[in-house]
Amino acid sequence: MQRVAVKMIASIDQPVVLGASSAHASISIGVAMLSGDRQTPREEILKQADLALYQAKTAGRHTVRFFDPAMQAQVVARTQLEADLRLALQHGELMLYAQPQVRADGTLLGYEALVRWRHPQRGLVSPAEFIPIAEESGLIVPLGDWVLQRACEVLAGWVGDPVRRDLTLAVNVSAPQFHQADYVERVRGTLERSGALPHQLILELTESQLVHDVEAVVAKMEALKALGVRLSLDDFGTGYSSLAMIRRLPLDELKIDISFVRAMRTDPRSAAIVTAIVRMGEALSLAVIAEGVEEPAQRDALLALGCSHFQGYLYGRPAPLDEVGREAAPA
Repeated sequence: MQRVAVKMIASIDQPVVLGASSAHASISIGVAMLSGDRQTPREEILKQADLALYQAKTAGRHTVRFFDPAMQAQVVARTQLEADLRLALQHGELMLYAQPQVRADGTLLGYEALVRWRHPQRGLVSPAEFIPIAEESGLIVPLGDWVLQRACEVLAGWVGDPVRRDLTLAVNVSAPQFHQADYVERVRGTLERSGALPHQLILELTESQLVHDVEAVVAKMEALKALGVRLSLDDFGTGYSSLAMIRRLPLDELKIDISFVRAMRTDPRSAAIVTAIVRMGEALSLAVIAEGVEEPAQRDALLALGCSHFQGYLYGRPAPLDEVGREAAPA
């Protein structure tokens, strides 16, 4: 069967002459095998073939995949988790965690807000498991709205606190969320309803969100800045934005990606990139913060390269936002 499917792909891949030009067609093939007893319903066989076809397309197209029972179990599990996530948004199963961001001397700058999901049966579900499902299903938008609302409620509670009223809280913004036509109004409404002070809210964007329709992106970012919120470029150095575009963006902060922090002590090029980002931040009057600082040696290397704002396990693991301490000190 494999040989037959490969021959079919090769045959269809042959060029087709259309007048003075030619065209190519490519296919993906999903195969479900009939059992010996032939008791499997026709509808089930077609469903299995469709699952195999999906796997063939996911593998890069122009290929063949055979149905595997584990494949169906994976799809069923994913579908169930998506349904559970929809219920989680309705039933208050989500929690806001926070990780401290600090200066070189360990004094607290603020926190990054991180969403967590406490499933009633499964316990704490990893964001690495449910965030991709949220992105694929479109649930990332209501999930992002919930995080923003909860973060602003927390900030509103800090207004009268003499220790926390100057701290910041950073919130990650997904691409679908940012590119909503009414996103600026959503942020404005959330700030007004909660009573949060805009200057304490940092919205973290990624480079991939900003490379298309730059004029519209800049206009939206300027509208957000007009509300008083701060803007941070997350995972800086891993995307595709140009320096000319960075110069135009109304940013307040650059975040050095964790991959450079982990590699900089053994890879001179990573160290050079960190130095360049720090120098760029200085030249553009932007704050620069390094992510993923886990060891004193990493902190010391960053200090030597000119970076003095940090986030990572060295200063604290993510904890429920309602429980985080008022100070951060190096571990």
